[in-house]
Order: sequence, then structure tokens, then C-alpha cells
Amino acid sequence: MLWVTGGGSGMGAAAARYAAASGWRVALSGRRADALDEVAERISADGGEVLTLPLDVTDPEQVRAGHDAVVERFGRLDGLVLSAGLNTPRRDWADQSMEEFARVVDVNLTAVARVLDVALPQLRRTAGVVVVISSIAAWRTNPQAGVAYSASKAALAPLVASLNFEEAEHGVRACHLCPGYVATDFMKLRADVPDAAAQAEMLTADDVGRAVGFVLDAPPHVRIDELVISPVSQR
Repeated sequence: MLWVTGGGSGMGAAAARYAAASGWRVALSGRRADALDEVAERISADGGEVLTLPLDVTDPEQVRAGHDAVVERFGRLDGLVLSAGLNTPRRDWADQSMEEFARVVDVNLTAVARVLDVALPQLRRTAGVVVVISSIAAWRTNPQAGVAYSASKAALAPLVASLNFEEAEHGVRACHLCPGYVATDFMKLRADVPDAAAQAEMLTADDVGRAVGFVLDAPPHVRIDELVISPVSQR
């Protein structure tokens, strides 16, 4: 049984579809119920089993309630794909606000730790697998990504490493997945939005979904600590 945060669109939705096609039962969470329902309908139409959980990962009570709903429905939790993410158009030192900075860090970093903390007891029981969808900005400095986004994504690397170090005895495996440029709605938040020709050369959400599926379907004795994928066109 797999819980996908940020499952209503983009990379999270693609990961959920690929996982369901591989036989995973899937729970989708995100803030927009209509978007979750659209993804769920597609999964159901393809014969998958899916649960939708509208929630905000920055709210501890909603995260706990979501986790409890997953366990009540499926009886177990075997995997997590943590895909909820946030950035802001005002992302440079010259124009960012500390309120926006805190919100980006809360969604991209603190919420990842929050969901993991709630889910770990179940993941220990099932020797579960975790995929944290991060960014190539965590692996290589990219000024276009912004201060808060880059800092929050870079912090995910030691978070995942500590999880692997401490939870290996329970068979828990986690991957820090770092995609390069992906043509999703995130690109609309840039000060200089890439045009259609530029986005056509980027990764697609489905490319990332396939990479997530590769990690999820690895044998239990195999841990993919970090995976970086990028479009050939990216310098």
C-alpha cells in the first residue's frame, strides 16, 4: 500500500499512476479535492484501487488523520512518495519575504519530516520504501530555483541519509530523487517562464513517475540512496 503526497498533479500524480499500474494500492493526498478525484478516476478506470485524502501536509492534525485513514482502509503502509512541493515567484534575496520563505521550507522540508515521523511505525513493520521527490537544485546550485527552495531541497539529502542510516535495521529504504527541469505548472512561477520550445526539451512528469516506479519496485535488499535524472538539454 502506497501513500503519495502531492498526488493531485504533476510528478506526484504521475508516480501514483505508475505505481498503481504496477499493482500498488494507492492513497492520494493533496490540498485540492477536485484534482485528487481526477487522478483517482484515471487510476480506477485502469483497474487500480485508490483512496483520496484531501489534506494540507503543513497541518499536523490533518497529516495524522490522513495516516490513520490509510491504515484503517488498507491495514498497512508499505511505501511513501513525498511529492508535495512549493516555490514562489519572489525567490531572490532582493525580493523574497520571510513569510514566503518559511512557507516554502515548511512544505518542502518540515512537512516531509512530519509525514515520515507519523508513518515510520508502519514502515518499520513492513520494511517500507520511501521516495522523497527533491530537485536537482539540491544536488547542484541553481540560482533560478531561489533561496528558500534550494535550501529546503538541499536539506532533504541529509534527512534521507539519516533515515537510511537509522532505519536500515528495520528494512526501511529511502531514496532522495532529484529531477532536473520538469515541464510542469511549477515553471509558471519563474520570473522568466520558459517558452513551449524550451519546455518541450525538459523532462515530463511521466519521466519522473517512471523513475519513482523503478525505485518502488526494486527488490527489498536493494536501496537506491539517491537518483538524479535530468534532460539531455540541461547544462
